[in-house]
Amino acid sequence: MNITKNLCFLAVSATLLMGCNKKEDFSEQEDPLMTHLDTTISPADDFFMYANGRWFKENPIPASERGNGIFHTIQDTVQAQIRKICETSASETNAKKGSNIQKIGDFYASGMDTVAIEKAGLNPLKLDLKRIDDINDTASLFATIGHLHSIGVHTGFTLVVSQDDKISSQHALVLWQGGLGLDNRDYYFNTDAETANIRTEYVKHLEAMAKLAGTDDATAKKNASMIMKFETELANSSLKMEALRDPVKNYNKMTLAQLQKLTPNIDWAKALPAFGIAKADSIIVSQPGFYANLNKMVKSYSIEDWKVYLKSQLLAEYGTYLSKDFRDEIFHFKGTVMNGVTKQKPRWKKITDHTDSALGELIGQIYVADYLPKGSKEKLLEIGNNIRTVYAEHIKNLDWMSEPTKKKALQKLDKIVMKVGYPDEWKDMSSVVISRDSYCANVMATNKWEYDYMMQKFGKPVDRKEWSIFPQTYNAYYNPSNNEIVIPACNILVPGFEGRMPDDAVLYGIIGGSTFGHEITHGFDDQGSQYDENGNLKNWWTAEDLVKFQAKTKLIVVQYSKFEPLPGKFVNGDATQGENIADLGGVVMGLEAFKKTAQYKNNEKIGGMTPEQRYFLAYGYAWQVNYKKETLAMQIMTDVHSPAQYRVNGVLANLPEFHKAFNVKPGDKMYQPDSLRVVIW
Repeated sequence: MNITKNLCFLAVSATLLMGCNKKEDFSEQEDPLMTHLDTTISPADDFFMYANGRWFKENPIPASERGNGIFHTIQDTVQAQIRKICETSASETNAKKGSNIQKIGDFYASGMDTVAIEKAGLNPLKLDLKRIDDINDTASLFATIGHLHSIGVHTGFTLVVSQDDKISSQHALVLWQGGLGLDNRDYYFNTDAETANIRTEYVKHLEAMAKLAGTDDATAKKNASMIMKFETELANSSLKMEALRDPVKNYNKMTLAQLQKLTPNIDWAKALPAFGIAKADSIIVSQPGFYANLNKMVKSYSIEDWKVYLKSQLLAEYGTYLSKDFRDEIFHFKGTVMNGVTKQKPRWKKITDHTDSALGELIGQIYVADYLPKGSKEKLLEIGNNIRTVYAEHIKNLDWMSEPTKKKALQKLDKIVMKVGYPDEWKDMSSVVISRDSYCANVMATNKWEYDYMMQKFGKPVDRKEWSIFPQTYNAYYNPSNNEIVIPACNILVPGFEGRMPDDAVLYGIIGGSTFGHEITHGFDDQGSQYDENGNLKNWWTAEDLVKFQAKTKLIVVQYSKFEPLPGKFVNGDATQGENIADLGGVVMGLEAFKKTAQYKNNEKIGGMTPEQRYFLAYGYAWQVNYKKETLAMQIMTDVHSPAQYRVNGVLANLPEFHKAFNVKPGDKMYQPDSLRVVIW
């Protein structure tokens, strides 16, 4: 989307954030927290729309987007910076071969060269399609599946190298369910009209893609039906999203012999080398039932059927990098049918995003040097450490947790590693060869590098300094196996505060509560709480405390399961409970840290709002997100995050400070009686 009127942002420099003692004067400057208010709505009835409604009215979702809001506003400006990096690099036609500039520039230029892309047609996939055609038995089938995985086509199932949940210092080979064109198993079974229509459209899409690849009409129609039947059978043995949240039940370590007994139709000793694993003594089979069914499907479907399925998966992954007819068909299904988007983004936006996705490690180095104010890392750490301090105070004062468990919780909290800003060491991408000759080949090369980088970890110690996100990515994560939170540099950005320091209510509502507080709480949510201070899947709770904790998490499941974002579509309280717990913990800890600031202690009003009112408005601003109904329906079905309105209203209804700040009383829609309020951390 375009930068919206009166809502641009700027990275707040350390000079402003840390070195300026002058009190900011907000009286003559636009305050986004106030200008976004929809005062026709009572904050006691719908705080999310009260805080953001005017902005939504003035900024309808563009036809080319699934949604809009603060994430999109920030991403627009970051994207503009990345575009500048890409275009500047592309203009350096004499850049040294193998340099970061050359790789970024040539990747971007190849993506923008639509003339060459049209001329190439399907040729970039010619060798891979032939490889599929040459399959003649189960051995060559799995050798080809291994090759497809190595170029980013994770067909049939998922195989990765990741930290061993129970031995976090070691890497393990993990088998996970996968191979679904519709991503989530519920798309294949839910009976509501919208989902049923998606299934119908998906079969049409498979047929259209096959025709574009040269298959005759009758065969394309027959093959599309077969693929739908094939994927439905895969989906039938796939666990639901909420069941995938249980790390204990999804940890099933087997010897190679045990896996072979489970899947006798697959010779893993011969198949694994095709995936880049020369030898493995043990494998974590996360969903054994899925692999038992996959074993049956190896025989129940013919080699020809498997070839048809593999081709469809290859085209689904790489079609967007091919000629316009493929791109348009993929946009029709994934953009319009699945997400309600009716207009494609400008080419430069697509290729900027693709370049950042493929070479973000290289772009990140330039981004940090050219766009990140000095001291941003230090300011983020300051806020994070303040959140950790109040978290410790809360744990010590919990009335439901015994001293032995408190001691363990405090040990874990103290050992949480905060990776902030950008990595100390960048990944070595010197082996990636990029040219301006073929966009599709460049994508394949970067996919192959990423896959090889992962596979080469097998048998090596875990590098706990590694990052799994770029500094220019507006997101964050908690990794339970490392007991770490990772907050990229651009999280310092606060939209709407041009050339001035946001007040502490804003800083702690957005960066403190919805970022640091949220991610730290993931270490103590329904999943993270099962890992110890060293990142191992190990119970550190007393039996009595665990029962009490699970009773509290059950309450939040019940609460959120009642929310109905769309008619007949309810939030999946089980699947979203970890994020809901993190939202609740985050806003509580952000508020407690804010209470230690001078702004709060002096009861300073800004825009007529008390410090607490302003803090809650900032938290509402942090989740200022609006989606088209199709995208919202997809989120309900596939995402472990609740829709934005409930990340605000659902959380705040549990806080007595919120009830007091906005005079919420019985009969108001935001009112939650004491007996039903969830209090965990």
